[in-house]
Amino acid sequence: MTSSIASKSRAKFRRGATAALLLSLACGTLVACDRAPSPSAASTKKTTLGFAVSSWNTAIYESRFMDECPGGINATNDEYWWRGLSKEQRGKQTENGMITQIMRQAIANHRGPNGEDVCQVPTAVNDPPLITVEGKISYGMNLDGTTDGRESPKTCKHEKFTGVDGTPAVDNQLYRLLGCVYGWRSIGHIETAANGSRRTNGLGMILVEVTDVDDPRNDDDVKVTFYRSVDQFTFDRSDNPLPYSTFRIDYDNGNPRYGDTVKGKITNGVLTTEPADVSLPFYGNYAFQTMRLRDVRLNLKIADDAAAAEGLLAAYYTTEQLWEYVGELGWQPTGVYNCPSIYQAMLKLADGYRDDKGECQAISSAFKVKAIAAFIRHDHEPAAGPVLAGNTTKTTAGP
Repeated sequence: MTSSIASKSRAKFRRGATAALLLSLACGTLVACDRAPSPSAASTKKTTLGFAVSSWNTAIYESRFMDECPGGINATNDEYWWRGLSKEQRGKQTENGMITQIMRQAIANHRGPNGEDVCQVPTAVNDPPLITVEGKISYGMNLDGTTDGRESPKTCKHEKFTGVDGTPAVDNQLYRLLGCVYGWRSIGHIETAANGSRRTNGLGMILVEVTDVDDPRNDDDVKVTFYRSVDQFTFDRSDNPLPYSTFRIDYDNGNPRYGDTVKGKITNGVLTTEPADVSLPFYGNYAFQTMRLRDVRLNLKIADDAAAAEGLLAAYYTTEQLWEYVGELGWQPTGVYNCPSIYQAMLKLADGYRDDKGECQAISSAFKVKAIAAFIRHDHEPAAGPVLAGNTTKTTAGP
């Protein structure tokens, strides 16, 4: 009995020591700890939740046996180039196989009739149609408000999915487009390379700040603001981003370069937002972009201690911007996708935001998001109130 009590006491001491260590670390970097409110005081004041997005992936649902792609995986730029050569030409242009796929990517891309780069000029060739997803299940949300994907003043007719969690009438034409393309699947390298570069160089890092929070588990009226960070992650010895780090906002002439704010609520620890247009920083595979997303909806499950969050961001992604990114990937090893086929299918699958001709200029999309707790530093202004990162409430220092 005495041994059991002693064990419980040691465990309680270890938990207290860990909490004290986290508090002391935070005090040294961001806050004046002698101004930290007591728990009772904090409960009566507005607090803020801060997160840094540590992972951003196109939401691709993959079944165990790839049932969603009964036609298989799509052929690639390199394969189409290879098929167009005679045996003698293959031997000559690859030095009898000594020039590998990754080394001949520039040759394979410039297979237009006049040497055009088919990722920059995807209409230069007529490749076979893209193999698209035929499965019925997808990540995503209902973006158009219909139950059957019928045509509306703003959207084009399209087929709906059932959500991975059983939610009906999910829109995600981006998954239908890219789900059978090797490079965007978990075995491909496009998303892995993009996340890896963001983690190591700090470019295109998204910060999510939730303000006016009365209760971090349930609050029916909060504000959610998206920023870009100018700081990089700090990692543990297992190469995992550490929570509770401080990230400064990217400013331009005294104003945040990004800073769109949307209305939201927290229900049982799940943060959701109302539809709104949002601009987000993006970097991946050496391509920079400001993603101007339409009708953005966020659904993030916040951990009980608020040290992390995970969920989905769904929106309409304009075809112009999508192709701006895909086209810039043309320098990548061309054995993972085929530009002309993707381009033609993208135009057919676009389902949002009709233009004057009635043609849709955006495609419904979903992205899987993971984030860690962060102190978001506003260099040009003092904090409006206590800042809650994880389970520790503190007051930020002034400018």
